[in-house]
Amino acid sequence: MSERLRVIVATIGWTGHAFPAIALARELDARGHEVTVESFERWRSTVEGLGLGFIAAPEQLSFAGTGRSAAPGPPTLAQAARDLAGVLADLRADVVVSDLFTLAPALAAEVAGARRVSLIPHPYPAHEPGLPFYPLGLLPPRTPLGMLAWRATWPAIGTRLPNTRLREVRAALDLTRAELGLGPQRDYDGQISEQLALVATFPQLEYPRRWPAHVHVTGPMPFELPHGEVEPPRGEDPLVVVASSTERDPELGLVRSVLEALEREPVRVLATTNRPGGEWAAPVPANATVVDWLSYAQVMPRASLVVCHGGHGTIARALGEGVPVLVCPPAGDMAENGARVSWAGAGLMLPARLVRAGPMRWAVRRLLGDRGFAARAGAIGAWGRDNDGAAAGASLIERLAVG
Repeated sequence: MSERLRVIVATIGWTGHAFPAIALARELDARGHEVTVESFERWRSTVEGLGLGFIAAPEQLSFAGTGRSAAPGPPTLAQAARDLAGVLADLRADVVVSDLFTLAPALAAEVAGARRVSLIPHPYPAHEPGLPFYPLGLLPPRTPLGMLAWRATWPAIGTRLPNTRLREVRAALDLTRAELGLGPQRDYDGQISEQLALVATFPQLEYPRRWPAHVHVTGPMPFELPHGEVEPPRGEDPLVVVASSTERDPELGLVRSVLEALEREPVRVLATTNRPGGEWAAPVPANATVVDWLSYAQVMPRASLVVCHGGHGTIARALGEGVPVLVCPPAGDMAENGARVSWAGAGLMLPARLVRAGPMRWAVRRLLGDRGFAARAGAIGAWGRDNDGAAAGASLIERLAVG
């Protein structure tokens, strides 16, 4: 594309959201566009180290009140959106890309009249009649009767939304939109841009559905911080990589469970706590190594199995290397990710209540013993090697900008 675009890529500071956004920003920069990333201050050095512009985002926002918030409390969402709209005008931004948890930039883009893109770093969350409600972690129906049951269930769920926190947030968001001179959301999934939505996952993890013309499954957009080499335990036995969640497992129960389950199994275990600088004080079996951080790009190509909580970034890295996954979701959308992996035949999901030595050992034995899991994960990895998610996303943004 010959026209140089001015693009803002905005993301919440959580690693699973920041990495795809940074990957997309890097690709846009490589194509000659002027790119600025808005995120938490913790990502400044990483972003600026890539030669990209950076804007620090407020790490706390409030829906409360109207107008400008009173110090020393956090700014209101309306205030943050209004302030950022001024920045967009100063930068003459052509396109604003924001993930679903980054509301202020999306609102600012509407106020400023910039093109808006939603970056979704996991399966598409919009409701589809006949499918389970996202993110309950339930498998899709196998029969027309099952689809009819889910289709009939949605109106009942919708009538109960006024009594939920979700409906409260939606009402507060509509009040914010009114304060900014914008109309209310038109439907339940109104926070997703109607101009362009990039779904940064594998199509093999998406249930069959009707796809809106502006929604595109690009494939994952991987990015990682540089890290030194990590050596797994010596030997030729299958390598099991264990990746603990940085958000959901403060006691590192998953690592402890896997070490106990596999200490006498004919495997090698390489576990990361994903807590840089932290020390592992508990005993480590002879067939295992525990580190505070590791490079997925370095380690996962050697693995025969990845055990994780179900963060989409970890799953995407594993499947991208053709490695099956055992998902042990503690809560939230991790269960949804685990259900998608299980449905695709590229792994299994072990509920949190069964994350103990016995069930863990059984699940690992089954995944390593049935070559079908590796074959299906390998097919997903082959698709990923032929389809660069960040490149696909950048091309779609370019197309939107000239359309």
